[in-house]
Order: sequence, then structure tokens, then C-alpha cells
Amino acid sequence: MEEVKKIIHIDMDAFFASIEQRDNPELRGKPIAVGGSEKRGVVAAASYEARKFGVRSALSSVLAKQKCPDLIFVKHRFEVYKEVSSHIMSIFRDYTDLVEPLSLDEAFLDVTSNKKGITSATKIAKEIKQRIKAELNLTASAGISINKFLAKVASDMDKPNGLYVIHPKMVDAFIDKLPVYKIPGVGKVTQEKMKKLKINTGYDLKQKNRVELVRLFGKSGGYYYDIVNNIHESKVKPNRKRKSIGAERTFSEDISDVSEMLDRLKLSADIVYDYMEKKEITGKTITVKIKYHDFVQQTRSKTLEGLVKNKQELYNTVEELLWLPAKPEKPVRLLGVSVSNLNIAEEEGESIQLTLKF
Repeated sequence: MEEVKKIIHIDMDAFFASIEQRDNPELRGKPIAVGGSEKRGVVAAASYEARKFGVRSALSSVLAKQKCPDLIFVKHRFEVYKEVSSHIMSIFRDYTDLVEPLSLDEAFLDVTSNKKGITSATKIAKEIKQRIKAELNLTASAGISINKFLAKVASDMDKPNGLYVIHPKMVDAFIDKLPVYKIPGVGKVTQEKMKKLKINTGYDLKQKNRVELVRLFGKSGGYYYDIVNNIHESKVKPNRKRKSIGAERTFSEDISDVSEMLDRLKLSADIVYDYMEKKEITGKTITVKIKYHDFVQQTRSKTLEGLVKNKQELYNTVEELLWLPAKPEKPVRLLGVSVSNLNIAEEEGESIQLTLKF
């Protein structure tokens, strides 16, 4: 009989904003936005106090200020977030080496077998949450189940500072009742399409076979079929080597305006360049990643004659790639920037994909 996996998904609560409130007592309890300014730019992260007014990441700063007139804008301190993230990941690795970071503030942990010999994944998650609070004065939410998909869904069920367990015996009933909008990857456009097809829950998806779902939703249809039928072969991968440095973000609402796309790409470029500068790394190949509302994905790359010299050169190349061979003609749900062909020895290439959730 195959061993049942014990997977934990840890997701920090309002990570950037919480760090700013922790480090500046004057910001505590107040609505703050990290990134942007009152006149331009986009929000990179929002505190829970700001979220009550509808302020979300990737929202334009002007609209955010309209929604919340008392909103306080704070400049991002990426080097601080990275240091805190490293501390969090070291806590995870005290329990297992099977840690798969998804971004600075979230990761999967496979604790089926663990360094402390603790049989309860729930106990491990509680310990980790307590340590994050004690050592960093921050809170995290945890989801626990038998695979990565369910653990990720679970971590979002009781935010902030939550802990939610989907026990093996609960899996089928949980999936049957799961609203489709809670499935990672189902955006507003797909949700509306599903609604028209009277697909509102995991149970409704189960009534469709794989061929039919692929016909309706393309490649994503196969993914939907697998997750609701508990076909999950994805393992926690601790050593995914990309040899690139990148930042990307998925938007809560699709965007169509090219100037807004450029603003968001520049924010990712800022994060990538700041990280490269701190680590004294640079590269020659710049890539812009575009995922459209219908999940069609496109990458556009350019290799420079020499290494990226400064942030402005990175900005210019990113803008060029956004417009060439043609500007995006469909609504976009994800944008990202990465730099590869790095000036480090191949054996030193580390998995650095700083995927930011916006």
C-alpha cells in the first residue's frame, strides 16, 4: 500500500506589509501599501487594514488612494524581505530537506518523513508557526493535506494566522464542495465560463471527463480533471534549478492597458535588478513572460551584446519586448521579468525564481 503523503503549505500573512508594520510602530493598525506612490505606480502589497477597503496588489496607486483616502504608501525594502525569507526557509529546513519555495513568502514542505520524527504534520505546522512568531514577530497560515494542491487550498481557508487540515478521509467530500473560484489558476474569466456551463464546484467538474474538459478549457482542462479526481503525481521539489533570476505576478483582475502592463513589468524589473545588485550577479538574456486571460502563455527574450549594465538598460529592454513583435492584444493575467545567461559558474547556478504573488 502506498504511503499517504503529509504535505504542508506555509503562506506568510501580508508578508511585505507585515514586515513594514513590524519595523515601524507608527504603521501598525493602519492601512498601508508597499510600492507605488500617491500619483503613479502600482501596489506591490497591502496590509489587511488596507484590504478592507478593496486595496489589493497590482491595483494602480491612484485607484488605491481613491478606495482608501488614508492609505499610506511605503517604499519596498526588498533586501529586508529576502533576509526574512531566508530565516523562514531555515526554520522549514529544521524539519525537512524537502522544501519547495514558491516565492519569498510561501513554500511546500513534505514532512511524511521528517528530521524530528514527529508523526503529526499538524504538530509540525503549529511548531513552525510558533517559531515564526517568536523569532520574527510575524504570522503565517498553514494548510495540511495529502498533496500540494489541497495543502495550498487549505492554507487560504483560515487566513490570517490560520491552520487548516484536510484529512485523508475528508478529501473527497472537501473537493466535492470546493467552489471553483478557490482552485488555483481559475481566474474571473474562467470562472464566468464555468458558471455558464453550470460548473460551480469540484463535484460539477467531476461530472466531466478529461477529453471534455480539455476541449472546453484547453491544457488547463487536464489539470482540473486531475485535481478533482485526486490524480496528483507532483512531488515537493527542493532543487529546481533555473539558473535565472526572475519576478512575476498574477493579477486579481486581467489588465488590458499596455501602459499598466509596463508599470507592472517595471516593478518586477526593480525587484530583479535589486537582487542582482545585492548578490553582485548580472546576465545577458532578458525575458518577458506574458500569460493571457485564456491561459495561453508567451515568452519574449533578447540577449544583449554584454551584461546588463544598469536598471535603465533593463527597463528599456523590457519595454522593447512588451511591444515587439506586437503589443499584447488580449487581456493579461500574469506578467514577469527574468534575467538569465548569468555571470556565475554553471556549478554555482542556484534556483532563484523570485516569484511574487500580486
